[in-house]
Amino acid sequence: MTFKYRTQLFFTTLVILAGLQACNKEFEDIAAGPQPATPPAGSTLNTLINNDANFSILRAAIAKAGLGSLLADSTSSFTFFAPDNNAFIASGIPSAAIINNNSAFDTATVRSIVRYLIVPQTLSVDKIPETFPNLQYPTLLNPAPTLSALLRLTIFPSKRGNSMWVNNIPITSAGLPASNGLIYKVAALVAPPSKSLSELITADTISFFRAALARADSGRTTIEQQSFSEIFKSIGANLTVFVPINQAFKNLLVSMGLPPSEAVFAALPVTTVRGIIAYHILGARAFSVNMPPVASRIPTLLNGAVPTHPGLTVQVVFTGPFVSNFKVTGAGNGGAASTITTQDLHATNGVYHKIDRVLLPQ
Repeated sequence: MTFKYRTQLFFTTLVILAGLQACNKEFEDIAAGPQPATPPAGSTLNTLINNDANFSILRAAIAKAGLGSLLADSTSSFTFFAPDNNAFIASGIPSAAIINNNSAFDTATVRSIVRYLIVPQTLSVDKIPETFPNLQYPTLLNPAPTLSALLRLTIFPSKRGNSMWVNNIPITSAGLPASNGLIYKVAALVAPPSKSLSELITADTISFFRAALARADSGRTTIEQQSFSEIFKSIGANLTVFVPINQAFKNLLVSMGLPPSEAVFAALPVTTVRGIIAYHILGARAFSVNMPPVASRIPTLLNGAVPTHPGLTVQVVFTGPFVSNFKVTGAGNGGAASTITTQDLHATNGVYHKIDRVLLPQ
């Protein structure tokens, strides 16, 4: 493999802000969607859940969270991505874990879990998009209410043909109508993320990627330039990151005639490393199930800074409601695709997928 990337890269805050402003506008437009003026007659969400024996664990969670009266409010409008008993059990959460006040599922934790499952508007099937990348919908979960009443974690429903997901969890039933919204049953608990991309990447076994990040951030020459570490900490970010595993970086360095050591990054041109890192980042969140099912060229943050650079080619293969084959190829990889070794690692400000090859822009 030859290493041809030599373009001078000016990767500034403006590129990131453009992506964040687009995400915020998307968030506002969706949140301001039309609400039914008069709820239809019939059972509320709370009634439907209380009358279904398969929702006994969810019922206990709602009671523990103190949200029964909210879901019984017929003047409101909600979409509830509801795990039944089988979904809780598939997620390793028996009813006793919810009912008992143990350390893993105390009242505050259960309240956060349930609030993350609720979108404060009715999302009919035709409102769930088939487009790429994922669109975000605000939930009732605000992880920092003392900072802002508007700061809510978002959730990401999507569909391909007759299959639907929320985040990367399959939706197992079309919307069940209630007088104050819809219930979508899900195959497993859709858990809220609790850590940023920065926190997850710091704790992961991807030391070569962290060394490359440090080298890339060392090249900031003006205050306008934003470091990747700042981006990955930003509460307002909404990103997808393809993270090469350590062996992927070792293979690249060996192909360049360099020792497979993290220390080598300090000797590489900063603009080269910064460009490579930018090429691994998309400016919007995309779970594996939302990736294109046919080979598709998608832009990265590098394309935003240097528009002449081609994007990544991404394709997934679906087997039923799941993804069985997920590959991403850089323009400079000679057609050799990177296989996703671990997918859908979910953070508060994005998602990352671990890959077995470093992506090269040219």
